[in-house]
Amino acid sequence: MTRNSARKTANLLHERQYYAYGCRFIVGLDEAGRGAWAGPVAAGAVCLPIDRQDLSKLMRGVNDSKQLTALQRQHLVETIKTHALAWGIGSASNTEIDAHGIVPATMMAMERALNDALARNPDFQPDTLFIDAMLLPALRQYDQVSIIGGDARSLTIAAASILAKVWRDDLMSQLDADYPGYGFAVHKGYGVPQHQVALGMAGPSPIHRLTFRPVRATIADGDDA
Repeated sequence: MTRNSARKTANLLHERQYYAYGCRFIVGLDEAGRGAWAGPVAAGAVCLPIDRQDLSKLMRGVNDSKQLTALQRQHLVETIKTHALAWGIGSASNTEIDAHGIVPATMMAMERALNDALARNPDFQPDTLFIDAMLLPALRQYDQVSIIGGDARSLTIAAASILAKVWRDDLMSQLDADYPGYGFAVHKGYGVPQHQVALGMAGPSPIHRLTFRPVRATIADGDDA
């Protein structure tokens, strides 16, 4: 990662446009862990004070969570929570992913993230949802905007992506103590060679997604053996 890319901040072009249309409380929603082999899929919900002229300065460095280091994300989480009008986190477990599929489970996590934000702020009422490459039929009472690549193109979605990523990474590090040997603290449940080797040796843990092909293949190999 270059020094310039580390300082890049997602823009407010979409937020300013919708603010001009009368949307005052825009909630960004994004997920983390969708492609992992183990653990939950997480989602963040963030509403920023779009009317603040210094918002980009306050949120300096907030960008797609995948473009940031773990240390940068940890620092930015506190900045986001301090200045956000509302924020929340939700998740869907590996068993829910197996039961419903990853896309419905991701939607569930986003709905729970929004509900968490509303529970933390009972007087808060969003008027628009900005969602990274997705729409949420269960939340049709809100106007929704699906933005492809939203975590890099919308500051609000980028902030949500950081909350989700940090929460999930912290959880996977904690779960590493419960399920040692898989390397969850290192790879957070994603499909790296270390994880593949551990799966082959120990088989899936209770937090693995059994319907995901690499995990399912390990089970099939075990049955054959």
